[in-house]
Formats: sequence, C-alpha cells, structure tokens
Amino acid sequence: MKIFVVGPSWVGDMMMSQSLYRTLKALHPAATIDVMAPAWCRPLLEKMPEVDNAIPMPLGHGALAIGERRRLGKQLKENGYTHAYVLPNSLKSALVPFFADIPKRTGWRGEMRYGLLNDLRPLNKDAFPLMVERYVALAYDKQKVQKATDLPQPLLWPKLSVTENDIATTLSQFSLSTQRPAIGFCPGAEFGPAKRWPHYHYAALAQKLIEQGYQIFLFGSQKDKEAGEEIKQALTLEAREVCFNLAGETSLEQAVNLIASCKAVVSNDSGLMHVAAALARPLVALYGPSSPDFTPPLSHKARVIRLITGYHKVRKGDAEQGYHQSLIDIQPEKVFAELANLLSTEPSA
Repeated sequence: MKIFVVGPSWVGDMMMSQSLYRTLKALHPAATIDVMAPAWCRPLLEKMPEVDNAIPMPLGHGALAIGERRRLGKQLKENGYTHAYVLPNSLKSALVPFFADIPKRTGWRGEMRYGLLNDLRPLNKDAFPLMVERYVALAYDKQKVQKATDLPQPLLWPKLSVTENDIATTLSQFSLSTQRPAIGFCPGAEFGPAKRWPHYHYAALAQKLIEQGYQIFLFGSQKDKEAGEEIKQALTLEAREVCFNLAGETSLEQAVNLIASCKAVVSNDSGLMHVAAALARPLVALYGPSSPDFTPPLSHKARVIRLITGYHKVRKGDAEQGYHQSLIDIQPEKVFAELANLLSTEPSA
C-alpha cells in the first residue's frame, strides 16, 4: 500500500494531521506514507516517524495553476501510489492526486469535488466536532465510522520525535546554557492581536519565573519579534540577562528542538502551541476569542485557560494594542499557579 497525502498549509493543522498518519501506519504497518505540503512544513514532517517522504508543494497557497498541477500529478504517477488522502477542503488541492491517477482518492466533500475524489464524504460537523477527529476518520471505511464516537479510542495524538543530540546541537548554535531550566513562551498568533495574551502579562510571569531560577525562551516568527522585545524590555535589567528573544531568529526545526528542551511552555492559541503539545511539554494554553472546542492542544500535559465561551471571529480586540478583554482578564498569577501545578507532577530530572 502506497499512500499519498495532500497535507495542510498551517503549522497547527499540519501537527494535527499527524494523528491520521499514525492511524494509517497502525492500520497498515507495511504502508509507505508520502506527504505533499509547503516546503516550510518539511522540518515538522521529518520529525514524524510515520512519514516516509515530504514532497514539497511548489505552488503558492492561493494559486490554481491547473497546468502545473497536471504536470506534478503526471510526475507523481510514476511512484505508483494506491491511496490518496486530501486534507484541505479546496478544489485545487484534489487536482494533483486526480492527475496522478491514484486509484482511491479520499477526502471530505469540501468545494464540490465530485469526480476528483472517488471516496467522497459529506462532513457532518456536529458528528465530528474536533479537527483531529475529521482527519482520523478518513483512515476508516465511511460506512463504519459515521461519527466521532465510532472512532477506535484512544486517538493517536501527534507525537514529534526529537533526539537529545538535536536539542544539544541547537542549544549550542544559539549559545544557550542549561544551567537554568527553561520555560518557553509563544506570545505570537498568526491572525492578529486578539488571540494574544498581553505582553505585559507575559512579562510579569517571566519576571516571577526568573526570580524562581528559570530562564525564558521566546519563540515565534519574524512577525512576533516585536512582541518578544516588548516582553523583554518590561523586565528588570538583571532579568533580561536570562530572557532570550528567539522569535524570527530560529528556523522552524530549531524552534521545535528548543521547545523540546523546555521544562514547560506557555502559549497563545497558535501553531507552536500544537508543536509543544506534540513534544509532550507541560503546557498552559491561553485562549480568548478562538475556541479550544475545535482545535485544543492534544496532550494530557496541557491545561487550557479560557474565561469566555463560544467562538468569536475577531482579529483585533477593542482594548489597547488590539488585545481582547477576555485575555486581558487572565491574570499572570492564575497562569503561574497552573504552571506550578503542572511542573510539580513532572519528574525532577
């Protein structure tokens, strides 16, 4: 059995899709699994033991480019895939497996993909409330699994593989010491400030943790560098010495390795939150307008703090700097208490 997967384009979605690859491998141990995704996803796929090959998707997120997709499909036909799983809902994402003439092509119906997919499934969102359930359900016969409660339990949650050597190498590349245990902060959020816990709360938490003997690693993309600096500048001069703003400085692979080195992580609802969960780091996940009911961190070591209910589609809150009031209302003391509780259950080594 040779499986070809059209993977998602976002860090969080890519992480959750690993549950499908783990399930497919458990059901078909001899199968090979190749995943096509944007090139920047490769570092994540390379840390998923179930994935044999990461195939870079050469086209941009929005490009239809039927001619290029046809050429890519014809090229992939030589690989002799027997099954395709198409995870994005767009019509264009179903074109490559169709042009590659893969015999069985599975996916949710999405954008009217009749003909392109021949194992087409209408999605009842109430029957599969979690995104991870929607991914995993595709591994099973649609007659046997019609709702989330039909899925064999427990679900195989995302689990990245990082070696001690990976961690040591990356710590060395950034001249980071292990004298103080590290707590990772992920203060960014791709979709604007409404999903961010305020920088001044992060700073208050960092100050308290540093005084207790920890160092702080700040993670994120180049977009999050400024947020990291705001946190660092709000600390005392002494505390700044052990707070490292790595946002925009690391590759995704380096960020994964460094998150794996952390004793615990505090994060907004973001892609890196899902990475931390898949690395089994004790995790405090802070939610505001976005809802953990659809894409929660998939880890027994994760604790979600949220003060409101429902889903609120808002990118920028009404408060100063675009923060959302529900996140402003989460006090650093509450996060510290949750973090301390998680750390107390961890082995001391």
